[in-house]
Amino acid sequence: MTGANTAVVDTTVRARRSLPSRIAARASGGAMRVVLVLVGLFWLMPTVGLLISSLRDRSDIAATGWWKVFSHPAQLTFDSYSNLLSNDKVTHSLLTTALITVPATLLVVIIGALAGYAFAWLEFPGRDWWFMVVVGLLVVPVQVALVPVAKLFNAVGIFETTPGVVLFHTAFGLPFAIFLLRNFFAEIPRELLEAARLDGAGEVRLFTRVILPLGG
Repeated sequence: MTGANTAVVDTTVRARRSLPSRIAARASGGAMRVVLVLVGLFWLMPTVGLLISSLRDRSDIAATGWWKVFSHPAQLTFDSYSNLLSNDKVTHSLLTTALITVPATLLVVIIGALAGYAFAWLEFPGRDWWFMVVVGLLVVPVQVALVPVAKLFNAVGIFETTPGVVLFHTAFGLPFAIFLLRNFFAEIPRELLEAARLDGAGEVRLFTRVILPLGG
């Protein structure tokens, strides 16, 4: 009787399940995974085509499609990359890009993590109000600040310089980074931080040994 009652209950539960839940349950199977993989490969095709086209000669690109390399692998060549890297203007632009993106990214991550930890776990006067200011900065369009920032940078002598561009990108990347990291750090269990403090960890060690590894 127990088995029969269980079967009846299971049947009733299945009948009461909504259509979306039944579709979601069936969609989690292996067939859906295959479909998702095929969709992902389909979306990657243009990127793969661009990559293969960059390894073909200009005449081959104009004559046939990129998929012809599978039947004519001799079309593949690195001449385009050799010509590109031998161009001083291109290499200088790549170096300038690296000198801007690397420091700007590191500054946003480091300062954003420090500020996010402070807003999440440190007590200081006006903490919530300062965080509201950070949230408000998220809605400031870059176009609105271009002219004032240009005038400010020109006044201090860093206009049209690499440090000026790094500071510009850092300033506009920090509000979102602080907002995101603060919300993430706030979800860390308080007991974990208190246990680290009981073991003698200060704020710096707590940040570097507990918070950052969890954030990574």
